[in-house]
Amino acid sequence: MKQKEILLNSLLKENTLSLSDLTAEEVGNEHLFTSIETPMKKDAFELSNEEKIKKIEFHFAEIMETLGLDLTDDSLKGTPHRVAKMYVKEIFSGLDPANKPKVALFENKYQYNQMLVEKDITFYSNCEHHFVPIFGKAHVAYISSGKVIGLSKLNRVVQYFSKRPQVQERLTIQIAKELQKILNTEDVAVIIDAKHLCVSSRGVQDHNSATVSSFYGGKFQDDITKQEFLKYVEMKTNY
Repeated sequence: MKQKEILLNSLLKENTLSLSDLTAEEVGNEHLFTSIETPMKKDAFELSNEEKIKKIEFHFAEIMETLGLDLTDDSLKGTPHRVAKMYVKEIFSGLDPANKPKVALFENKYQYNQMLVEKDITFYSNCEHHFVPIFGKAHVAYISSGKVIGLSKLNRVVQYFSKRPQVQERLTIQIAKELQKILNTEDVAVIIDAKHLCVSSRGVQDHNSATVSSFYGGKFQDDITKQEFLKYVEMKTNY
């Protein structure tokens, strides 16, 4: 994170600076976020999904026409509807609590009391500042407090929080906090290693950089446990 970004986030956290004090350009080009919770309107779910698709389709057609595109062309005329449907039912489906994965826990009958690591979980999200993709790998781990979770559910939790406009730091925290809540333990760790197209495809256009964020809760704050987790994440696999 650049020095200016660190300063702005620090001032926001200390309430000595408000986002209203910043221009759209300053907010849009710096890595800022204001809350662990995704900012949502109070009436976010008053419209049905079909109503949302219809509204987005209309407005996206306006955007395309403003750009000068010919919506009577066979290749383009269906694009507004396709984009609207994709927004609501796919890439931003994590905004709807109805899509939150249902998670069942099981008794830890084998008394496995070491860390369990699920690594290289592929995810796709979108930057909330420019609505372009963020994609990469998530690595999650936990130490059982008496219950265990199905492995695929760890992937589903990652996917759920990914499918919304995001900032990587928030995504990391949301995944970790949700797993702590589900598993009833503070002993959770999350690392996200991601590419941001708002960095590589526009702005500075740096194609090689990646962003890493992390969360260490409970026993994972102990250096030995943390290093064990990092060793597993870095371990090469040959399948």
